[in-house]
Amino acid sequence: MTRTLPSYDALQVGDVLPAFETEPISRLTLALYCGASGDHNPIHVDLDFARAAGQPDVFAHGMLSMAYLGRLLTNWVPQQALRRYGVRFVALTRVHDRITCRGTVVAKETVDGERRVRVEVSTVDQDGQVKLAGEAEIALA
Repeated sequence: MTRTLPSYDALQVGDVLPAFETEPISRLTLALYCGASGDHNPIHVDLDFARAAGQPDVFAHGMLSMAYLGRLLTNWVPQQALRRYGVRFVALTRVHDRITCRGTVVAKETVDGERRVRVEVSTVDQDGQVKLAGEAEIALA
């Protein structure tokens, strides 16, 4: 499948990236992410451990949500176009949450002679609660 890349000239502040929604976060997803990431913190997979820590259940790794946002960006542009990407963790992503990843162009600028757009990105759950928020800077022709 050939993808049409966004053009710097065609983009406007306020344009929205094509969003996507994850399947509900499952315990299997968390276990597989533990293996893939090497993050074996039991708070993410061991219910007894999570309850002993004062949580009602296990919850997703923050970096899993960051990876979903990375996928939002690389679904839109090639990875080599990313110049900067950072997030802050706002709230826990729980088992069974369905996460929507979204982004909005917030600025167009030239940095070191390169045309770039800044994009605010976030994940929200099925109730609209923000779980992760951040920004990316992307070089475009």
